[in-house]
Amino acid sequence: MAIGAKREVRTSAPEVLAIWEEYRQGGDVRLRDRLIFMFMPMVRHIVYRKVREIPAQCEVEDFLSCGLEALIQSIERYDPAKGATLEQYAWTRIHGAVLDELRRSDWAPRSLRRDERAVNRERERFVALNERAPSHEELAQGLGMSVRRLSERLDEIELAEVGSLNRVVRSDESATIERIDTLESEDGECDPVLQAERREAKEHFRKAFARLGRQEREVAVLLYVKDMTLREIGARLGVSESRVSQIHTQLRRRLYEQLSGELPLFTAVG
Repeated sequence: MAIGAKREVRTSAPEVLAIWEEYRQGGDVRLRDRLIFMFMPMVRHIVYRKVREIPAQCEVEDFLSCGLEALIQSIERYDPAKGATLEQYAWTRIHGAVLDELRRSDWAPRSLRRDERAVNRERERFVALNERAPSHEELAQGLGMSVRRLSERLDEIELAEVGSLNRVVRSDESATIERIDTLESEDGECDPVLQAERREAKEHFRKAFARLGRQEREVAVLLYVKDMTLREIGARLGVSESRVSQIHTQLRRRLYEQLSGELPLFTAVG
C-alpha cells in the first residue's frame, strides 16, 4: 500500500507488525510515517472522548499534539515480545499521556473534578427520568449531600473554570471573534462614542478660545498651562494683580457665553 494512500479497510495486526519490523530493521522514516498515519484516527478518538474534560484555557490541538508525541514514542519503544499488539500498546500510552496532560493543565483538585462529574451524571439521570431539570434540593438529595454542601461545591466548581480571553467564540469568512471582543469595557478611552464627543468638545473650545482677545488668551495660557500665579502674570505683563484677576474673570465669562449651548456635551465628556 502506497504511503498516504486512502485505506478502505482496517490494517490487520500482522500487517502492522510486518511494517513495524521492517521499520525497525531499516529505519526508513517513511514506514514510521505510515504507521503514524494508520493510528492518527485512534489519537483523535482518544482526545475527543476527553474534550469535555479539557480545561477552558487549553486548546484541543494541544492535546492532539500530546497524543501524537505519545504515538511516536510508542512506535519507537514497542516490544512485540511482551505480547501486546502495537495498537494495544499505543492506545495505553496515548491514553495515559492525554490524562497526564489533563492533570497538568488543570489546577483544580481531582476530588473537585470527581464531584463535578457526579453532579453532571445526577443531573442527566434526573432529566432522563423526569423530563425536566432538577431543583437544587432534588439534585442534592440525589447526590446524598446537604443543599448547603452542594451550593459550596458548585461555587468551587465555577471558580475552577478558567477561560482564555482569546478563545474563539465565532469564526466565519468575514471575521473571527474572540471572547475578549465580547466583553464590555469600562475604559472610556475605548469608547468610540465618548472619543467622538471629546473631539467635538475640543473643537468647540478651540473656536471659542480663538475669539478671545490677545491679552485674554495670554493670561489663560500663563495661568492654566504655565501654572503661574496672578502676581507672576501681572509682573510679566506689566499690570497689577487685580487687573489680571479682572481679565481672568472676563475671559471665563466670554467662554461661558460662547459655550453655554454646548454644556450637555462638555458634561458628558467630563
